[in-house]
Amino acid sequence: MNISVRNLTALGLLGAVLVGCGREAVETPPAPPAKEPAASTSPSPRASAAAAGPKPARVPAAPPTMAPGPGGLTPVYTHRAKGAGKATAKGAEKVVALTFDADMTADQGPRAAQGERFDNPQLIETLRRLKVDSTVFMTGRWAEEYPDQAKSIGRDPRFEIANHSYSHYAFASPCYGLPTVAKPDMADDVQRAFDAFRDAGAVNVVPYFRFPGGCYDDAALRALAPAGVTAVQWDVVSGDAFARDADAVAEQVLDGVKPGSLVVMHCTRSAAPVTEQAIRRIVPELRARGYRFVKVSELMGG
Repeated sequence: MNISVRNLTALGLLGAVLVGCGREAVETPPAPPAKEPAASTSPSPRASAAAAGPKPARVPAAPPTMAPGPGGLTPVYTHRAKGAGKATAKGAEKVVALTFDADMTADQGPRAAQGERFDNPQLIETLRRLKVDSTVFMTGRWAEEYPDQAKSIGRDPRFEIANHSYSHYAFASPCYGLPTVAKPDMADDVQRAFDAFRDAGAVNVVPYFRFPGGCYDDAALRALAPAGVTAVQWDVVSGDAFARDADAVAEQVLDGVKPGSLVVMHCTRSAAPVTEQAIRRIVPELRARGYRFVKVSELMGG
């Protein structure tokens, strides 16, 4: 298998990076993510669709993972394959996974100390209010900066926490100016993030990993193999990073979503300031189209 750094569109790159695919899934026991072991109504009116969302999905005891690729390479998942999951009379099951990158790089502590906000508690509360199951790809540095929020997200059955590295440094270069993690240190960087989630008290942690900036190559997939994770990318770019027009973000998501899609968004207030506002439009409109919101673990398990 010859995987190179993804050649995304310019808009896609901007949506996937904050300054600071898909082989069929199989049910295999995941590697422990830390050193210690660590859904439903169908309203028709748009105005009431969001408020009457489903109950949170049960947190699976063993989240589904994918088998390693050729040569033991870390597997990569981008969306539910066509035909996977439950079929309906009208075709593929209308499910979509909204994912949110909680980005903070290892060297941004001074900026946080000066008042820059890398969190977005209002977004998390809106997802709760709208009853949207979702996956937060969190950096270990973010969990250290906001341990109470990491614990709250990681103990809420509405959410699951996945790994976005400790440092938010690049795993392949060039990657939009991000510093690069040395190949021998990549698996340790991932484990350090899992340790940070555990130290914060998060419970709903899944063995999934998202490459900072979406940048990876065969060497990174090989270096990451000891971490025992499934890499998770996306097929819909929201374009929310640095965006100022919430409607434009919503339109991009609404135009791109199809059954089984996996959307990348951000949970970083300073660099994605309109995400929460966009979600307030995206969720009811997709529900009006018959979509159900699921975590990555459910999407992959389908």
